[in-house]
Amino acid sequence: MNRGSQHSLPGFQTEEILKADHFGRLERGCWKPPGQDAPVPAVLRLSQAGPWWCRPLSRYLAAREAKALAHLQGAASAPRLLLWKNGHLLRSWTSGAPMQRIGPADPDYFQEARRLLIRLHRKGVTHNDLAKEPNWLVTEEGRPALVDFQLASCHRRRGWWFRLQAREDLRHLLKHKRHYRPDLLTAKEEWLLARPSWPARLWRATGKRIYLFLTRRLLGWADREGAGDRWTRPPAP
Repeated sequence: MNRGSQHSLPGFQTEEILKADHFGRLERGCWKPPGQDAPVPAVLRLSQAGPWWCRPLSRYLAAREAKALAHLQGAASAPRLLLWKNGHLLRSWTSGAPMQRIGPADPDYFQEARRLLIRLHRKGVTHNDLAKEPNWLVTEEGRPALVDFQLASCHRRRGWWFRLQAREDLRHLLKHKRHYRPDLLTAKEEWLLARPSWPARLWRATGKRIYLFLTRRLLGWADREGAGDRWTRPPAP
């Protein structure tokens, strides 16, 4: 636990640093909104906490997340935007464990996850980063929730680009379903899994290699977004 973190957001008390790298710092704590007596659990993203040469990209990604969360305001299973100011993004805390820690096996989890994506897409938002298991949470009730909307897109129209990105969101969910419960896949879902979109194929052949080289080899960055949004499952009796 770290309570000595320095930042310029009045009312926020840091309890834990979830992640710190070239792209800033992610802190869990409590925020006391102006005019309210009770603090609320929250997560603060400090996009300007990294080296100066990474700050423009970090702030751009934080701005994308703020825009997506504002667009989804009030939607279930997505964090609530509390504040976006001067490179500080404050969102509600999501209590849950990353998918890879729990290994969801309940069929209801994947059914609800698909309904979650439908609600997301109906609001014109695509997540665009659902291949990462830490971005899928398992809540205390065993339900799915999403975090890390830095790469999310807000679409005014449901044109071909929206449909393509929404399809990739679904395909990445199905990849997780295939990993944890392959017996639940339908023939249609298996057909979709076997046919990634052309941007996905292009990314896998070119951009992904560059991304991994830059982030892991040069920057030593392992993306653990969502790894701190957790709860501890009690031991079995």
